Amino acid sequence: MILTNEQEMVRDTAREFAKKEIAPYAQEWERDGVVPTHILKHLGELGLMGICVDERWGGAGADFVSYILATVELAGADCGVCNMMNVHNSPVCSALSRYGTDEQNERMLQPLSQGKLFGALLLTEPDAGSDASAIKTRAIKKGNKYILNGTKQFVTSGQTANVAMILAVTDPSKGSKGITCFVTSTDNPGYKVSRIEEKMGHRNCDTCQIVLDDMEVPVEDVLGQVGEGYKIILSFLTPGRIAIAAQAVGVARAALEATLVYAQERKTFGKPLIEHQSIAFRLADMATQVRIARTALLQVAHDQETGRIDPTDASMIKVFASEMAENVCSAAVQIHGGYGYLTDYPVEKYYRDARVLQIYEGSSEVQKILISRSLVKNGAKYL
Repeated sequence: MILTNEQEMVRDTAREFAKKEIAPYAQEWERDGVVPTHILKHLGELGLMGICVDERWGGAGADFVSYILATVELAGADCGVCNMMNVHNSPVCSALSRYGTDEQNERMLQPLSQGKLFGALLLTEPDAGSDASAIKTRAIKKGNKYILNGTKQFVTSGQTANVAMILAVTDPSKGSKGITCFVTSTDNPGYKVSRIEEKMGHRNCDTCQIVLDDMEVPVEDVLGQVGEGYKIILSFLTPGRIAIAAQAVGVARAALEATLVYAQERKTFGKPLIEHQSIAFRLADMATQVRIARTALLQVAHDQETGRIDPTDASMIKVFASEMAENVCSAAVQIHGGYGYLTDYPVEKYYRDARVLQIYEGSSEVQKILISRSLVKNGAKYL
């Protein structure tokens, strides 16, 4: 597809910032256990922490394609930092933008969009992952507050965040229609970071287990209507899956670029690696996979922006791009040989960062269930 001037501007802004301010320091931050919150603040100053939020609330007012383009660029520099940006943008900012009151948006959305506050999503629980309707966290109304109790798992930015988007059960008798969404401050009494996870990749973001221990949430922090939480979170699954596909394209492209440079510089048997047909063909396969994934990604992003999206397409692009990323990053390590296994070269980090893309925001297995159901329902006409 042909990008608009605005889309190119957002892409180029993200690319330049990622190249100069993130990529050179990513491995150092990872080694030292640093969550670079200063980078998130800078992203806010550039308009990349509220990309699709209306300018009225401090956002960039750009479209969904621009958001996806920025994700590709940032993921190639550091996928963990990019994931923090993604969760912050969608669902946190997007949900407030769509369902928030003017008072909520002035109090929370505006500083979130400007990078003055950071957002996190508290959805997954130890026994409720892909099945969001199975959450057990309870919210009981007492006077002008709700009291929340429960445990949330795999919370991106769980410690860093100032604002938490929390799904909790307000009426157990109503099933999924008894789930309510809250957007509230992590400074409220009862918000406790019980564990910061040690991870294979994405080490530059804090993934946490959060315990809500009689957490006090003001009634004015209910997002939308009581009982609409499940509907709200479902509305952001499709764009979330497209964003993970964008992370995959970004990481895979970065691995390809690093490997291409290495193959031109490294010599074996008297000539550069790239002059060996087996290596050249492998690079050609890698480039083809990245190119096809990027092309499909932009089409799906365009369909999301124009309202013509089929959720099955989001599942397909997430499966294809995430599996492509692992294949490409694995090939990058292989071409680097023993050096690819060392932290001296970036491809080992790309490989580690790529692996989780087949798991979060709905695993590949869950996506394939959804795709197969669509095929049964629609048959070949879907294709």
